[in-house]
Formats: sequence, C-alpha cells, structure tokens
Amino acid sequence: MSREAHVRFWESAGVRFPRATHLPLHRQEGIYRRHGLDLPRSTLCDWVAQSAALLEPLVVEMKRQILTGPKLHTDDTPVPVRDGPRPKMRKGYLWIYIDPKKNVVFDYTPTRQRAGPMDFLGDYEGFVQADAYAGYDAVFARGKATEVGCWAHTRRKFYEAKDTAPAVAHESLLLIRDLYRIERQAKDEHLEGQALLRLRQEHSQPILATIAERLPLWSQSVLPKSPMATAIGYAQSQWEALIRYAENPLLAIDNNLAERTLRTVALGRKNWLFAGSEAGAYRAATIYSLISSCKLCDIDPFYYLKDVLERVSHHPARRIEELLPCHWHPVTPD
Repeated sequence: MSREAHVRFWESAGVRFPRATHLPLHRQEGIYRRHGLDLPRSTLCDWVAQSAALLEPLVVEMKRQILTGPKLHTDDTPVPVRDGPRPKMRKGYLWIYIDPKKNVVFDYTPTRQRAGPMDFLGDYEGFVQADAYAGYDAVFARGKATEVGCWAHTRRKFYEAKDTAPAVAHESLLLIRDLYRIERQAKDEHLEGQALLRLRQEHSQPILATIAERLPLWSQSVLPKSPMATAIGYAQSQWEALIRYAENPLLAIDNNLAERTLRTVALGRKNWLFAGSEAGAYRAATIYSLISSCKLCDIDPFYYLKDVLERVSHHPARRIEELLPCHWHPVTPD
C-alpha cells in the first residue's frame, strides 16, 4: 500500500493524523486508544527518541550550511523543562537560526547566557540579523560576524511609547511606515539584487537620513527616562546595524522571519506545556528544525519525515544534503 493510500485508509475510518499540531504524547495515546490501537506513551516516547537520533545528521548538515552561508536570522524563546524526577520546572531556551536556503536549526541551551549563540556561531563570518540582545555582543566583538538590526523591534518601541510623546511617535511611525512601503513595493515587483539595491538607495536612504537627523531633536523634546527616550536611545545605539539593510540587497529590513518561525514553539507550549527532560528538549530541537524547514519550503512534514526516516539509515553520508527539506524529492509512490 502506498503512503497516500495508507493515509486515505485511516482517514476514511475517521482517524486524523496530527501533522505539526504540537499534540503531546499522552493526547496522541488517547486518540489511538479511542480508535482501538494500543500505543503506550512509553512506546511513543521511544519512537521520538529513535527518530531524533536518525534525523540528527540532517540537522548537523543544515547547521553546517547555515554557518557557511552569507547571512542568517536568529532569535530565542524560553521553554519550561522538568528538572529531574521531581515535579520542579526550570527555564531552558530554544534558539533559532535560519539561512537564505530555508534551512532552520533550533539549538537548545539550559540558560540564556551568551555562551549559547557564541558556541553555535563560533567564527561565523556572515551577517547576523537579530534583536539587540546583549548576548550577541560577544559574537560581534570577535570582528567576524556583522550585525544587522531589526526595524520591527525599533518600530515596536516607538509604538509602545506613543502615549508619552504623541508628536514624536506620530512622526517616527510615519517615517518607519514609509520604509516598509518601499519594501512592500520591492516584494510586489519581485525585485532582487541590484534592482532592489537601487530602489533602496533612491527611496529608503533619504528616509533613513531624515530619521538620523530627527533622532537627536526628538531626544531633546522628551523626558530623559521616559519610554520614548528609551525608544530613541535604542534606535541611536543600533543605528549602524539598522541602516545596513539598505546597503546590501541580501539583507532584510527586519528579523520577522525568525520571529514568525519561532512562534511555532510558542504555540506548541500551550499544548505540551514543558519538555520532560533536557534530553527531551534536545530531541524537540532536532524535530522542530526539520518540521520548521519543511514549512518554509512548503512541504508536508508528514510525508517528508516518513520518507526520510525510511531512507536515512542507508542513504550515503556524502549525499546527506539530498535529504534536507530544501533539496528533498520524494520517492515515487508505488
């Protein structure tokens, strides 16, 4: 029976396979039991562990490609993790890294210390688009990676401070809106490379120059410790990183790609609540990496994982790249 026929058989019986819907194992156990299939949670947990081990070489290859690429997006989110056999929770973190090929790698760390991104990025020499989290400063201090700022973060700070300085907020938000209008035009016209660079040089850079002139004037018109002063200070401290996108068509205006992709973990937490152990968190990072890559590549994760799990153990290691979501081609069904 082909994969498609197998799925149609079960779905005709009323079984809906959970595809990237973050169902915890105890709920999957109950779903299978209601349909007459006895799959204990311990068995499902073993399957997850074995699958993660088989899939790990793919994530290692995606990490290699990310670290040899010209740019990446990164962000992080907290994940509750059970601390040993006691019902005590502590906070771990999942960091996300995305490259232009749509490789997505999640990296789990027990803390949010700067050692996390430093260990992952190492001597990376490309552009790193992120928020202004101080943990990345040590990476940029090495002098190899180049920081790219996020106008979405900047805009959010001005918006959140709008009630404390309405006039400054109105002017700043209009200027940032104009920056995004230019990016929308570029997207609508499918501009890339030199065409995108020319558009930004002609239209975005004059707006950026106006914002640069206005920042010190806005700073003088607000209270030093007000939320608006904080927003202005953020833009000033990040200025070189914020204008970098207008100088290179490879770069984006913001880090929304990482934020949108990372949101899948935030949604998942509402269902599975916590990782059962640190080992479980590492396994979750492996599986999240491949499922998120599939989503960016517009691939159904169910068919991808089923196909790759059947092939990866005998696939030549030197051709592991062929099994990555960005290069994957399914075997023709029987």
